[in-house]
Amino acid sequence: MSQTPANTSEPSHPPQAPQTEAERFFNRDLSWLEFNRRVLAQALDDRTPLLERVKFLAIFANNTDEFFMKRVGLLKQREQHGNLGSPARPGEMAPTDTLTACREFILEMQRLLSRCWTDELVPALRAEGIAIIAYTDLPDADRRAVDRWYEQQVFPVLTPLAVDPGHRFPFISNLSENLGVLLEKPGDPELRFARVKIPDVLPQYIRVESVISGARAAAPTRESPGRYLQLDEIVLNNADDLFPGMRIAEILPFRLTRSAAVEIEDDDVEDLLEHVEAELRMRRFASALRIQVAPEPSQRILSFLMDELDLQDEDVYTRPGPLAYADLFEIAEIDRADLKESPWRPVRPPALADPDADIFSRIRERDILVHHPYESFSDSVERFVAAAAKDPDVLAIKQTLYRTSKDSPFVGHLVQAAEEGKQVACLVELRARFDEEKNVQFARQLEAAGVHVAYGVVGLKTHCKCSVVVRRERLDGQWGIRTYCHLGTGNYHPKTAQLYTDLGLLTCDPAITSDASRLFNALTGHAAAQDYERLIVAPADMRPRFIAMIDREIGHARAGRPARIMAKMNSLEDREITEALYRASSAGVTIDLIVRGFCCLRPGVAGMSDNITLRSVIGRFLEHSRVYAFANGSDDPRGYEYYMGSADWMYRNLSARVEAITPVLDTEARGRLAQLFEVSLRDRRNAWLIGPDGRSEQLMPPEDADPDSPEAMGTFATLMRLAGNA
Repeated sequence: MSQTPANTSEPSHPPQAPQTEAERFFNRDLSWLEFNRRVLAQALDDRTPLLERVKFLAIFANNTDEFFMKRVGLLKQREQHGNLGSPARPGEMAPTDTLTACREFILEMQRLLSRCWTDELVPALRAEGIAIIAYTDLPDADRRAVDRWYEQQVFPVLTPLAVDPGHRFPFISNLSENLGVLLEKPGDPELRFARVKIPDVLPQYIRVESVISGARAAAPTRESPGRYLQLDEIVLNNADDLFPGMRIAEILPFRLTRSAAVEIEDDDVEDLLEHVEAELRMRRFASALRIQVAPEPSQRILSFLMDELDLQDEDVYTRPGPLAYADLFEIAEIDRADLKESPWRPVRPPALADPDADIFSRIRERDILVHHPYESFSDSVERFVAAAAKDPDVLAIKQTLYRTSKDSPFVGHLVQAAEEGKQVACLVELRARFDEEKNVQFARQLEAAGVHVAYGVVGLKTHCKCSVVVRRERLDGQWGIRTYCHLGTGNYHPKTAQLYTDLGLLTCDPAITSDASRLFNALTGHAAAQDYERLIVAPADMRPRFIAMIDREIGHARAGRPARIMAKMNSLEDREITEALYRASSAGVTIDLIVRGFCCLRPGVAGMSDNITLRSVIGRFLEHSRVYAFANGSDDPRGYEYYMGSADWMYRNLSARVEAITPVLDTEARGRLAQLFEVSLRDRRNAWLIGPDGRSEQLMPPEDADPDSPEAMGTFATLMRLAGNA
């Protein structure tokens, strides 16, 4: 692996390290928006297959929705209450200043979004036989067929809601698409308002050929094209049917976003389950944040909605194209393999290649590192828990669930194990954002089956990804107990395990499994403090342990020994960690950061972070793994110390969550992690370099690059090839 030498030369007049907050740190929210710009760039990149470009537009829009619900909602709360935020979080600005800067950023990206869809993707889709058309483009016969379909399939679902002295202004749900209508009664000059919600239980893009034939049409091709209409446009053009005897004077399609930053303090909660259910009820009626409309909206309807929803001019976002670009997931899912990435089927991990082999004997042979989605989640992590549930020698299973799928096999395995008399404990994190309701249902289902369910530590979210299996085995000729565990960087979620890159470690190392057992005891019982031999656990000691390892690299650099830090994570925000990295850079430690999302650290600043490079890898899969490497005097990356687990270097992960990081001790596994960093740092296809000003520069492969090299192929294609050849 190539390694950039540390900059140890000392200028005669060393540059003065920046002192102000803005000079030293990026603002978290603006850095996150810069990350989302990198997502949008995937849709703008004509090297990306066409339907994948459509998918990235939808992902970008979905990300923006979440940003409004979580971050804008929180900023508006702070603005209202005069709360400037925590000094522990670097790069903070006054809420009003942050909101203004965010709006300008979002408007700029919104223009790129609309231009990409209207000027590039719609014509490109039409050329491939996928026509996104307007209702008014339909020939008369086809329009009549669409109208008949509307009368039979859509009209019965619609519920127009009037506003008058007898009808209060209706509740408008979060992310709903709606029509605001001004109505006129013959002989009465007074205008009346009504709202119609576009049903979200129906597809939002309707295939005209399927409507006409009454059967599902084959996927459109160049030779046999297909036409798609937006559902809201069909409803809009048939809205007269909803108001017989009335005349529609004006009509406005709009979409509303509400805050999800409704959180009740839980320090004195008596029943966490009831507490989360109450919070969910409150969130449903949270304040409105944003209204999205098409260009040249009805000003009378828009003003009325703004008054009723308590919105200001800066909360209005006007743009051409679909009301909800997130609905484009439906177009991206059209069955046209020639317009998508080649399908990837995860391979079985080499150590688990035999599906009939005893997985516990394989783990006893050596630790098994698994890398998803390159290696199969179902053939490793699911297999581990499923085998434990069935094995008569397994005495106990313990698992944390932060997010999982609606049809999660893990819930079924835990229920089966409990029904067979095993001791089963499950920590269900009820406060996993946007998954609270689903997790409440899982908790009740598990409790009904006799599983010991805990809801986490009051005041802390349990974010660690850990499973423990206690098994009766022959040890040195007599029966004894051996403990196995899985520690991961991602959730126990079979669907996202095919889309997110994550790492997992299967081990029976006694020091690690003993720590994992102590961790569960702290989660399910009472423990004032726990000592851990191998695991690094937050909030107990993770920040000081990482800072100690950074300081150790500083010592190596000053002594002239190899000193390097490599870290790969989702986000970097923690002030103390960032300041430690600045100290390390100034001491000559080479630091390579690969941060997918936002990062408050400013790289490459003279006198402060000269030796820090910051990259972001964006592409086919969502980079989600957290891996940390420290040279500790070694000049060979395979000999570095490696750690992996659930925590980013963020204040919330280190101070307000239960997290677990494990060392990776197996020589072969460390070699694979070294290879992962090498591929990511050589990437010139999926990688971006972040500059001292926070802007992203997309890296491009050299013209003479070997087409099979990581530079040309990028991280994802290279790791898929390596996994396929494993």
